[in-house]
Parts: sequence; structure tokens; C-alpha cells
Amino acid sequence: MTTFSLSDFSSPDAVHMRFMQQALYEAQKAASIGEVPVGAVIVHKNRIIARGHNQVEMLTDPTAHAEMIALSAAVGHLGEKYLPSCTLYVTLEPCAMCAGALVWAKLGKMVIAAQDDKAGACGSIFNIAANNKLNHRIEVLFGIMEAESSALLSDFFKNLR
Repeated sequence: MTTFSLSDFSSPDAVHMRFMQQALYEAQKAASIGEVPVGAVIVHKNRIIARGHNQVEMLTDPTAHAEMIALSAAVGHLGEKYLPSCTLYVTLEPCAMCAGALVWAKLGKMVIAAQDDKAGACGSIFNIAANNKLNHRIEVLFGIMEAESSALLSDFFKNLR
């Protein structure tokens, strides 16, 4: 696990960038095994407690998204099903499945690098994360290291063609 002190950073954006860099590292791991390059880390008390990257193809499991893998690891680490004091850093906006699971887990915050105009469920197409009809809403911040995440995704799909 990686620990960072808030005094190591000059601003909240620097904190977000440091953790998003770790999510981007996970996304690069996904790309290196032929998976769509999405990575996620979950932070609790300024410490990364869980990591995940897409493993859909490798596991032949449509639920093996980076967020779901990190979510399972985080609840296992904390021994709790709810994560209100945790922040998810993810390189691409979660889909409806992942956003729903994160709401059910009562995640506190989510920092998203790039929006997903085709399947995003945290503000782009749907907004499950902030739906007033659900019993929990997640605070969401977009755009931290968006260019880097978008470039990784673009390069991956360009190389696929």
C-alpha cells in the first residue's frame, strides 16, 4: 500500500494528481495485457488501500472492470461493505454497473480523469452517482489528468485498428 501525507503536496489538486497517477499506472497495466486501459485506486486516510485495472478479456468476465476489482479489494481490506470515508480515483468515468455498485457501497468521493460520452454514468449519459432518487450520492470531481487518460485510451484504440 502507498501512503502520502497531505504535507507532501502544495494543493488539493496536487493530491488528486498524485493518486490519479497511480490510477494511470493501473490503466497502463491493463493496456499491456490487451485490456481497455482503465485503472482505479481507492484511497482511505491518504493511503491507497486498493487497486484495479480492467481484466474483462483475461478473466472472460464482463464485470471485471477496474472499479469493481478495486471496490472488492477495498471492502476486503477494510472488512466493511460501506466506504463513506474513501475516494475512488479512476481514469475513465464509470459505467452504469460500476456507478451502481459504488453507490451501493456508499463511496464518499470519486475523482474521474476523463468523461465517457458512450457509457458514462456519473454525469455524461446518466448520473447514477448523484441521482436524488437513490439513497446515497457520491461527490464527483472530473478532469484531473484528463489529457493523459484520454491519450492512453486513444492510443490503445488506434493501435487496435
